[in-house]
Amino acid sequence: MSPTPLSLEYLLRPSNSDVAEKPAIFLFHGYGSNEEDLFSFAPELPAELMVFSVKAPYDLEPFGHAWYAINFDAEQGKWSDDEQAKESREKIVKFIDEAIAAYNLDETNITLLGFSQGTILSYAVALSYPEKIKNVIALSGYINERILKEGYAEKDLSHLNFYISHGQVDQVIPLEWAQRAPNFLKQLGIKPTYQEFPIGHGVSQQNFYAFKKWLEAHI
Repeated sequence: MSPTPLSLEYLLRPSNSDVAEKPAIFLFHGYGSNEEDLFSFAPELPAELMVFSVKAPYDLEPFGHAWYAINFDAEQGKWSDDEQAKESREKIVKFIDEAIAAYNLDETNITLLGFSQGTILSYAVALSYPEKIKNVIALSGYINERILKEGYAEKDLSHLNFYISHGQVDQVIPLEWAQRAPNFLKQLGIKPTYQEFPIGHGVSQQNFYAFKKWLEAHI
């Protein structure tokens, strides 16, 4: 199946389901990577899912892509471009709506899977637009409250399902940043699943099979 042109570039693995409206999962890669990275998960993901692996909109030199800029400044240290992150949040929401229409997806059964920067955006999309999302798999990331849509806490978030995991020796995003997420979500009425693995900034085989089992129970 050749992907239908949508507002962001993506790779697609079709669903094997014969239901009219297909459940779907959208994969969002980390800073400096591309849509081929997480697409390596696709053959192992539940066969009934339509799998979209999406390329971030901003090009990096000499290669790779980002959902928003991360700048390195002598005075401020490392800082994220939150305005650009909010723009990407809206681009992702638009892309999901386009994909639902183009591929006749089940709009009540949409899962987001992010890694690192892709996780930060997945949190932002799900908490800002909970009516559009069912599940979130948040790998090696954290919640950036500054890029959540104003008024998000007043929305009904209780139906959202979160699987969160992080490497205990992650050298890119500190473990304690990820550890804040479960309590943050519980205060919003959400009951997340949280796991740590003895790895760095990546996804081990054990981690993969753990979130796959969780996903199979939640789609």
